Amino acid sequence: MGMRKFVMLAVAVLEGCGTAPDQNAPASSMPTIATAIVAARTGTSEIVAPGTAVWRSETPLAFTTAGQIDRILVNEGDRVQKGQLLAVLKTTPVAADLAAAEAEAQRARLEAGRIETLYKQGWATAGRAEAAQASSRAADAAVRSRRFSLQTARIIAPGSGVILARTAEPDQVVAAASPVLVLGEADRGFVLRVPLNDRAAARIAPGSAARVTLDALGNAPLAGRVVEIGGRAARSTGTFDAKIALPADLRIRSGMIGTAHIATSAPGAASRIVLPADALLSPRAGEALVYVVASGKARLRTVRIGDTTDDGVEIIGGLAAGEQVALSGFERLRDGLAVRTAAPAR
Repeated sequence: MGMRKFVMLAVAVLEGCGTAPDQNAPASSMPTIATAIVAARTGTSEIVAPGTAVWRSETPLAFTTAGQIDRILVNEGDRVQKGQLLAVLKTTPVAADLAAAEAEAQRARLEAGRIETLYKQGWATAGRAEAAQASSRAADAAVRSRRFSLQTARIIAPGSGVILARTAEPDQVVAAASPVLVLGEADRGFVLRVPLNDRAAARIAPGSAARVTLDALGNAPLAGRVVEIGGRAARSTGTFDAKIALPADLRIRSGMIGTAHIATSAPGAASRIVLPADALLSPRAGEALVYVVASGKARLRTVRIGDTTDDGVEIIGGLAAGEQVALSGFERLRDGLAVRTAAPAR
């Protein structure tokens, strides 16, 4: 497996060698089983996990003011360019509000000027003059706000990309900031979103290399790298979302299913132990049973299990390198039974 870190199992051809059968047990009652000796080898390990291709940035687009939609100029799947007009509100109510605000601002300015003249002549107090000036400034601010609302009664594409969703239609009344369109931004590209359990998430880091295959594009791998790891587990699944950046490829579509092979370099990886799945009995919630052969007898032992990879199932506790485990004959074994060991059938 190249530079991958994992533990190989050296199959022991031990026909009556290295174990001492129970002298009190009849030879005919001792089953002959295939075994393997746990041994370590340095290399590089990887995590294999399924995922879904999505845009790295999926941006909801909305109007900044409430109103009735006049036009929506794009549909789902359309490619758009930065600065392109996408949707427009009916501006008659907004324009009317602006006209009213401008009229009020003019009245407030005239009133402030009149009070200022009276103040200078001694017919108005300083407090009254200050209040008139404040009212005038407030009226001017209202005009600026209405002008902004009129200018933003449009949705402009903030970047180039693809329209992923259209959630409203012309003549529909929408609230301010209510999403009307969703844009997948092309400049940030696609990622493969991969759910990982806590142990796998702890073994990778941003920048970790990955190979990705997308079912719809065949078996040709795409080079990627981890760009994000979820800060907390999803409440519904208990998994952490990792995002793997994908290279630019016009064939990729949001929603494609793929598989990621993520390289890991966790501390202590050189001492990892991996057993074939066939060597484990009753695997459940992080635990399994194995038969360890020592002094000519099979002993049942509980081990803690981790991730499943192409190499087998990771053993994270309960088994040490150099121990001998049974690979066959489980239906005839019981704890403490004397056994003979032999190479597995080929």
